Amino acid sequence: MKTIHVVCKREKKDALEIAGEILRRFGDRSNIVIEEEAAAQMRYGTTFEMEHVGEGADLIVVLGGDGTLLSVSRHGKGSEVPIIGVNLGSLGFLTETSTEEFATTLEKVLNGDFSISKRIMLDVRVNREGDRIFDITILNDAVITKDALARIIDIETYVNEEYLTTYKADGLIVSTPTGATGYSMAAGGPLIYPSLTNLIVTPICPHTLTNRPIILPESVVIRAVLKSRDEKVILTLDGQVGFPLEYADEVTVKKSSHVVHLVKSSSRGYFEILRTKLKWGER
Repeated sequence: MKTIHVVCKREKKDALEIAGEILRRFGDRSNIVIEEEAAAQMRYGTTFEMEHVGEGADLIVVLGGDGTLLSVSRHGKGSEVPIIGVNLGSLGFLTETSTEEFATTLEKVLNGDFSISKRIMLDVRVNREGDRIFDITILNDAVITKDALARIIDIETYVNEEYLTTYKADGLIVSTPTGATGYSMAAGGPLIYPSLTNLIVTPICPHTLTNRPIILPESVVIRAVLKSRDEKVILTLDGQVGFPLEYADEVTVKKSSHVVHLVKSSSRGYFEILRTKLKWGER
């Protein structure tokens, strides 16, 4: 591992301290490059812009929570550089490595002793009157939701151009297995083992209670058409990027060709993470 990119959660003191520890422990073995905003706070001269994360790197170290890792996955799509997520947040489904074990894990990775969990991404596009006006590649989910004061919205939904239904609901979620533990789960969606490649469609508070979440194969193209007028509706991507929708806008979602490579925790498996984070078995 010749070059390591380090991304810190902004204004997170713990992240800067760990970045400094990485420099002290591993700086003589690898070229450590730190994202520019964190590097400025550390007064460190070897930097990169977030838009170029992963370019020329052999490893990316993310110091923060799942939100920081989601941002890295979007900016670094296509690089397929292994990512270690060190959890400085609360849940940490994606940032599996604890602060206590990060140094040991990084040592193993530098020695080539690690395994990868490959996670699919989604390509999301918005068409308006036949023109593409927005597109993005994401790791977790695409969510169509109404404004807090809006009424139930109508979302006409197709799978491979076959009509599925018109959801009358507060919104609609299209999720990857990685995103299954996020908004989709909160809306009643299923958990799916993260290395699978299915897509999940989950309505949010549907007016028709028989509208249930559905798991679809990786080959499908999902098209959701907004059929409500005079309502404030927004498309939210990974919970971080927003795009306002208008009547008759079409949101198309499909499996991307890009894949995120996450370094697995050496001490904990997926089911242990579920038990710990979701407090399964506790009373």
